[in-house]
Amino acid sequence: MTSIPSNHMERRKMARAATVMAVLVILIGTAFIISMNTGHVKLTPVEVWNTFWGNGTDRQELILFDFRLPRIVLSILVGAGLAVSGCILQGISRNALAEPGILGINAGAGLAVVLYISFFSMNTAAPVFFLPVFALIGAGLTAALIYILSYSRQRGLSPTRLLVVGIAVAAGISSAMLVLTIRLDPMQYQFVSLWLAGSIWGSNWNFVLALLPWLLVLLPLVFLKARVLNVMALGEHTASGLGAHVERQRLILLAMAVGLAGSSVAVGGGIAFVGLIGPHLARRIVGHQHQYALPVSALMGALLLITADTLARSILQPAEIPTGIVTAIIGAPYFLFLLAKSKS
Repeated sequence: MTSIPSNHMERRKMARAATVMAVLVILIGTAFIISMNTGHVKLTPVEVWNTFWGNGTDRQELILFDFRLPRIVLSILVGAGLAVSGCILQGISRNALAEPGILGINAGAGLAVVLYISFFSMNTAAPVFFLPVFALIGAGLTAALIYILSYSRQRGLSPTRLLVVGIAVAAGISSAMLVLTIRLDPMQYQFVSLWLAGSIWGSNWNFVLALLPWLLVLLPLVFLKARVLNVMALGEHTASGLGAHVERQRLILLAMAVGLAGSSVAVGGGIAFVGLIGPHLARRIVGHQHQYALPVSALMGALLLITADTLARSILQPAEIPTGIVTAIIGAPYFLFLLAKSKS
C-alpha cells in the first residue's frame, strides 16, 4: 500500500526534473544564439546562419569559428564542470557554502597553472593540453591539505572548520601567486592577470579539446555516484549504518570534484561562485536528491557562465571585462545572503 504513493511521488520528481532540464537546455540554446551575435564586430542572425552553413565571408568565418564558437563552448563546459564540482563538495561536507573557489581548490589549481605558464608559452598546442594535468596536481594537493586540516577523528569532517580552513588556505595561495606574478615578464604578466580575473581567454579549439576528455570521463562517473551522495547527506553515522564506506567514498568523490574544478580552472581561469550558485538553484528547483540535482546543476552552471560571458563581452563594448568579475558581482551578494541565513 505504501509503495504506490512512493512510486507516484518518485515519478513526479522525475517528470519535474526532466521538465526543468528541458527548459534549461532551451535557455542554453537561446543564450548560445545570442552569444554568437554578440561582440565588437556585429554579425546579424542571418550572417551567423549563412556562415554556420559555409556561406559566409572569410572574415565572418574567422570571427565565428575561430573566436566566438570556441569561447562559447568553453564557457558551457567550464560552467558545467564547476557547478557539478560544487554540488559534490556541498554533498560530502554537508556545508551549503562549500564551493571550489571559496574552499581554495581553484586557488591551488591557479598556482600550478601560474607556475606552468611562467615556464612555457601558450602559443603552441602541446602546453595547452598539459594545463589540466598541472591544474589537477595543484588542486589535488590543496584539497588534501584542506581535508587534513579540517578532519578530526572525534568529530569527522566539520563543515564550519572546512570553510574557515579553505578560506585561509586560499588567502595564503593567493599571496604566493602575487609574489610569482611580480617575477613574470610583461607579456606573461598580462596573460596571467587576465587568467586570474577569470577571463575565458582560451578562444581556440585547443582549450576546448584539452578540457572535454576530463568532463566526458568524470561527469558520468559522478552521476553514477548520485545515490552514494544521497546516503552521505544523512550524516556519517547513518551512512555507516546503511553499509556505506564513508571515508573511502568521500575520498573518491573529493577526487572527482577536484578533477572537475582543476581542469575547468585550467582553461577558464579563476572563476568563482558558479559552483555555489548552480547547485543551490538546482536544489531549490528539483530538491536535494543528487540523481536530479547533479545534472540540473551542470545545466544551471553552463547557463550561468555562458550568460555571464555574453554580458562581459557586451557591457563595455568595444572593451570587455573578465567573466569572473561578472560572476563575482552576482555571486558575492548571494554568498553573503547564504552566510546570513546559515545557523552556524
